[in-house]
Amino acid sequence: MKVSVIAAAAVGLVASANAHAIMQRVSVNGADKGLLTGIRAPSNNNPVGDVSSQDIICGASGSTSSSVIDVAPGDRLGFQWQHVIGGPQGSNDPDNPIAASHKGPIQLYLAKVDNAASASKTGQRWFKVASEGLSGGKWGVDTMIQNNGWWYANLPTCLAPGDYLARAELIALHSAYSSQGVQFYTSCAQIRVSGSGGWTGSGFLSFPGSYSQSDPGILLNIYGTGGISDNGGKPYVAPGGSVQQQQCGGGNPTTTAAQTTARTTTAAQTTRTTTAVQTTRTTTPSSNGGTATLYGQCGGVGWTGPTACASGTCKVLNEYYSQCL
Repeated sequence: MKVSVIAAAAVGLVASANAHAIMQRVSVNGADKGLLTGIRAPSNNNPVGDVSSQDIICGASGSTSSSVIDVAPGDRLGFQWQHVIGGPQGSNDPDNPIAASHKGPIQLYLAKVDNAASASKTGQRWFKVASEGLSGGKWGVDTMIQNNGWWYANLPTCLAPGDYLARAELIALHSAYSSQGVQFYTSCAQIRVSGSGGWTGSGFLSFPGSYSQSDPGILLNIYGTGGISDNGGKPYVAPGGSVQQQQCGGGNPTTTAAQTTARTTTAAQTTRTTTAVQTTRTTTPSSNGGTATLYGQCGGVGWTGPTACASGTCKVLNEYYSQCL
């Protein structure tokens, strides 16, 4: 333990303020909506460490937008973090989109509002629809870095129409072994969902309020033997509880495992977000009825939704995720 704590402290010293990031772009089914379009983002890349601060919601006050991004249930949303507003900090920036030392999860929350462009960020009821923590030694942040700052999640296919705030949360844990050593990098996208779905969320949380400074996913030493950031070989459970699973046909919603991880996730119904218990890979049509929309999920480990495509063909992207393309 002494060795791992010393290693953690060393990494914390190396990971200076120049290694931070801001979520500043949103894409819908691969189409980039533009820099800060429909996004509430902080004006600088300073992290938030105090979970009782209102800055935990969408970051410190900064950029605002009058735009609302049109989406449909099942759409694949992308969120891009970059070192500073606009991209790298100078040429050959080694810490763009963020320093590789800043290991941790990335999560997505939604809150239904009357008007996404003008709704207050405070007092909302948030529900978690996607999360990528630690799986096979790989963190959500690692996935984001590999994708040039992009991290993806699918909207629930039964999400009710209307306006929502989409809170994209990156949690850097490299210094989380001390109180308020955790670093939150959050921004909120303003989205407008079409369609006729009926699911408006479950397992609601409040920000600030639902996170504690002593949560085991917030206050911890992620470094194991030799300073490797593998959480000492133990499972990592991100704060905020389980990813909520939508209920399309009535009844009580269920949830996926709290340590759900995702590269591409169907927020609210398992995805490339996978539970700790894996089931049979599903990539062929079944009797569950219904069809997936274009770009919607149509198969993968643990998938229980539609496996036929209303448009396009169901393509296997990996063992956990097949998509209508």
